[in-house]
Amino acid sequence: MARASKPKAAKSLEQRLWDAADALRGNQEPSEYKHVVLGLVFLKYISDRFGERRAALRDELAGDGIAGPDQDRFLEDRDEYTAQGVFWVPDLARWEYLQGLAKQPQIGQQIDQAMDVIESANPSLRGVLPRNYGREGLDKGRLGQLVDLIGSIGFTSSDDHGSDDVLGRVYEYFLGQFAGKETGKDAGAFYTPRSVVKTLVEMLEPYHGRVFDPACGSGGMFVQSAAFVAAHGGERSDISIYGQEFTDTTWRLAKMNLALRGIEANLGGRSADSFTQDLHPDLRADFVLANPPFNVSNWWDPKLAADPRWRYGVPPESNANFAWVQHFLYHLSPTGTAGFVLANGSLSSKTGGEGDIRRRLVQADLVDCVVAMPDKLFFNTGIPVSLWFVSRGRHGNGHRPRAGEVLFIDARRLGRMETRRLRVLDDADIARIAGAYHAWRTPGGGFQDEPGFARAATLEQIAAHDFVLTPGRYVGAPEQLDDAVPPAERIARLTAELLQEFDRGRALEQQIRARLDGLTHG
Repeated sequence: MARASKPKAAKSLEQRLWDAADALRGNQEPSEYKHVVLGLVFLKYISDRFGERRAALRDELAGDGIAGPDQDRFLEDRDEYTAQGVFWVPDLARWEYLQGLAKQPQIGQQIDQAMDVIESANPSLRGVLPRNYGREGLDKGRLGQLVDLIGSIGFTSSDDHGSDDVLGRVYEYFLGQFAGKETGKDAGAFYTPRSVVKTLVEMLEPYHGRVFDPACGSGGMFVQSAAFVAAHGGERSDISIYGQEFTDTTWRLAKMNLALRGIEANLGGRSADSFTQDLHPDLRADFVLANPPFNVSNWWDPKLAADPRWRYGVPPESNANFAWVQHFLYHLSPTGTAGFVLANGSLSSKTGGEGDIRRRLVQADLVDCVVAMPDKLFFNTGIPVSLWFVSRGRHGNGHRPRAGEVLFIDARRLGRMETRRLRVLDDADIARIAGAYHAWRTPGGGFQDEPGFARAATLEQIAAHDFVLTPGRYVGAPEQLDDAVPPAERIARLTAELLQEFDRGRALEQQIRARLDGLTHG
């Protein structure tokens, strides 16, 4: 008797939209096509919300007995929309108008015109929206099909897919999928996986104050921070958001992403390099959250040699990791805390004075916690990473206890493989990591060392390890004997650890090759 086939899980809205849009991509590079798709998603969303507000306003006016020309005058009053947090969408940018032209050869020019008139009508969006839909290389037949596809999805509160949360998921899913398809040094620079962002946010708990990300990409840290505040009964106005982004197209994506969520943020008036063109020089933030690009070798400028940010040592010209760390510290308030992602090489490297900088940071009692993360968390890099937490407020204010200690967490065994190539941390994993951190940080929190997972080490113990901050050196092995672990599980763990060592070896080889090349051609 034939065995019944297992029914396939229904695809989510995000997956269906991605599959269809990717099929329409044709010869467009993902790095370019993401702006085509996300720009249209943005346009459809604000048009739908405008139409929803217009219908509600019409009902209100009719209920008040206002009709005819008087009603039309109110319906065209932009203040009636902007006061409700709705963007004003002129006639030429409304989706029903554009979709009526989807099959016309001039659809690209019409979309460019729509972006122009929306920016003119909404000052906060000026210089942000993508253009060039009318360019010769973009197939207008495929573009029209994409307009029809996105037009089939409703983003109003009465639609099945109308909540801000669903729109945000679509937006994030597309950013993530495009990150997975891109290659090269800039691939994925604009996107940090949600579980990594959520871990940082759950550990830092940015309830109130100034939140800063000087490598903000598409704004994911801010989105998750605002979600955290809302989930704990706060208001978005409880936090003030500041950011900076180097790549212009990514800066625009961040502005659109935050506008979609109704999140106000100061990202500066343009894209700019955080090291040479700090757009927030006087900012002292309560929280810094960041995922700066890993191991950047071309960051240095001679004018940075005497920069006041290098209080703990001038970073090597060949690697920006400790430039980022000191940039974060420079922008912290006297009681502020930073949480950020760094490549694991930063935990032990001694080249270019990095070991001395790390030692001074530890001796100054600035390092709060280090979390070794699992592999395969990122779409397009196998570089193993850790989360660092540094704090200026560990002494005397009652909020940052454990002076003279660093908490080490080894989370490499956590998470599950969502696909063959990608691992995610579930909420339970994040809660375990954040729970250990908060128990350690809180007086009377009940923290206890957990062999193989978490241990608090004194500065003297860290000095005995020559200020190497690799968590595995401190947490030891789990109490459970290997004999008690099923063979398949033990083999999988050992294989994962061996592959991580291979990744570390490749990352080290790349660094050595780059430095040798610099010596050869310098």
